[in-house]
Amino acid sequence: MTDETPSRRTVRVELGPRSYDILIGSGLLAEAGREIAALLPKARLLIVADERVDDLHGAALRASLDRAGIGHATMRLPSGEPTKSFPHFEAVVDRILEERLERGDAVLAFGGGVIGDLAGFAAGVARRGMRFVQVPTSLLAQVDSSVGGKTGINSPRGKNLVGVFHQPALVLADTDVLETLSAREFAAGYAEVVKYGLIDRPDFFHWLEAKRGAIFAGGPERAEAIAASCQAKAEVVAGDEREDGNRALLNLGHTFGHALESVARYDAERLVHGEAVSIGMALAHRYSVRQGLCPGQDAERAVAHLRAAGLPTRIQEIPGSGFTLDALMSKIAQDKKVVRGALTFILTRGIGQSFVANNVDPAEITRFLEAELAA
Repeated sequence: MTDETPSRRTVRVELGPRSYDILIGSGLLAEAGREIAALLPKARLLIVADERVDDLHGAALRASLDRAGIGHATMRLPSGEPTKSFPHFEAVVDRILEERLERGDAVLAFGGGVIGDLAGFAAGVARRGMRFVQVPTSLLAQVDSSVGGKTGINSPRGKNLVGVFHQPALVLADTDVLETLSAREFAAGYAEVVKYGLIDRPDFFHWLEAKRGAIFAGGPERAEAIAASCQAKAEVVAGDEREDGNRALLNLGHTFGHALESVARYDAERLVHGEAVSIGMALAHRYSVRQGLCPGQDAERAVAHLRAAGLPTRIQEIPGSGFTLDALMSKIAQDKKVVRGALTFILTRGIGQSFVANNVDPAEITRFLEAELAA
């Protein structure tokens, strides 16, 4: 197993027989073959790769697998949220079968959250369930979507409405690949880092306020922030694997955010997931203030930190049109957390004091969004 050093971290997700390690640090792509061979001896792989990521880093990954004697094939898919669709899902499953991969073989997800969700879903249902490895290449995927076993695709009716819980066998988060992200992509991933502090780790949020510059600059604080985020998520997932309770807290900002993404038709030119989450977290904090739950200064502090990271915090910052009250409320009504028609939101009583609010009055949300759209 990889050694623990200041620049190399291991986070364990404890789920009994489905437990696995998240390896975080520099140079992990070159060691992928060794790590996978130790865990899955004699397994063949289908690499499901984001085509942009494959152009940048695919040769290094395949060279590592070759050195370890691991047989592999590669399937390249377009970048962007539209790839999380039924046609691409069917194509990945068909390729698994075409390659004659067996249940003892594995799927390797090589890209950001879109590829991880799609490839993990395909692995979860092909052959009634195959193993898979996450090699996340975006900050957002390294701190959030690659951890916890949520996999799936989008429906025209909403985001992530079709999928399964299927845990990876291993997560390899190479911090070096983050150097090829655009400033916008990195900032979008940082929104999910901030989320963990705002949920229930006020000390982590305070640390982020002090260290944001170093994290963006790529110092050792970057690996520390990723490891802390993964540890936070690992602890929640270990206690609530299938989101029957407190795991729902990880959706802070996501009910609003998913509605925004859906109305924007998953157009990455207009809005990417982390930006939607940033706006969603700002909305959740402002709504909590409106309901008398959260001090106004705490909400302003959270929003100010997101702004300082270059993230949007208001609906009006999204380019283009279509963000009408009716459109947003229609998408919110389709959210996965809706139970028998009742709305569920993650709200807050202050920095690091988020909670699950069931039976939220749709009329209150309607009035709040009406005011936000008019602001």
